[in-house]
Amino acid sequence: MDEQNIRKMVEQMVEQMINGGGNQVKTITNQTPAGQATAAATPVSSECLPDITKIDLKSWFLVDHPKNKEEYLHMKSKTPARLGVGRAGARYKTMTMLRVRADHAAAQDAVFSDVSEDFIKKNNFVFVKTLCKDKDEYLTRPDLGRRFGKEEQEIIKKTCGQNPKVLIIVGDGLSSSAVEANVEDMIPAIKQGLSMYQINVPPSIFIKHARVGAMDDIGQITDADVICMLVGERPGLVTAESMSAYICYKPKHGIPESKRTVISNIHRGGTTPVEAGAHAAELIKRMLDKKASGIDLNKV
Repeated sequence: MDEQNIRKMVEQMVEQMINGGGNQVKTITNQTPAGQATAAATPVSSECLPDITKIDLKSWFLVDHPKNKEEYLHMKSKTPARLGVGRAGARYKTMTMLRVRADHAAAQDAVFSDVSEDFIKKNNFVFVKTLCKDKDEYLTRPDLGRRFGKEEQEIIKKTCGQNPKVLIIVGDGLSSSAVEANVEDMIPAIKQGLSMYQINVPPSIFIKHARVGAMDDIGQITDADVICMLVGERPGLVTAESMSAYICYKPKHGIPESKRTVISNIHRGGTTPVEAGAHAAELIKRMLDKKASGIDLNKV
């Protein structure tokens, strides 16, 4: 069987699994008198296969002959966990295995790909990068992802000024997909919320190869009152588009993690970026008033 016939068979199998069809895959080879397979006359489609990652895990149900499907679906609607995936003998179904591998591939892509230059330009971000030379160094040297070189420090000073009240910065973190999926909705929501308190912010900085601690270096450079850093979270098999907002009052080198306030799980299936942006604006105003963040914010 040649490559075209194999591709055609795979397409038919995947389409039937997605559409829930029960028909058997039709044979796509003809037998010659000598018993050798030859290509079928059916043309091979050049279209892409359906994207199985678009299927909502909360509504995906593959159990054969369920006793109470409605209640099971009601339970599944509360969690993206892979419940009700069915089985084929003692193994997962093929569709379940394909979805896990697809989600794992999306998570890897989110980590190893970069936020596009077009996205940075479109949002008028000022570009800087940490001391990491490349993605490999970023993953193996977290300390370098928290510091900037002299040239980058000058760009930060010029962009942010000295002692700004609030800075909104963006770091790629461990998921470029999360940044591109959420930042465009969240930053306007933060700015709109801050405008109600007559608080304006300088242009936003985008940091390549950024760890959360990069906000401490920026705080050290600018002496900002509050910094809100939007950064891609480590992706998992549920979503590769989850982002967090780390907000800190007077961040400096050596500040403990307990001093940061975090809004996590920001994505379309969790806390939406618009909702998170409104919440972040309220937190920033409270931090400015109380001159505290993290666990200290709950004490005052």
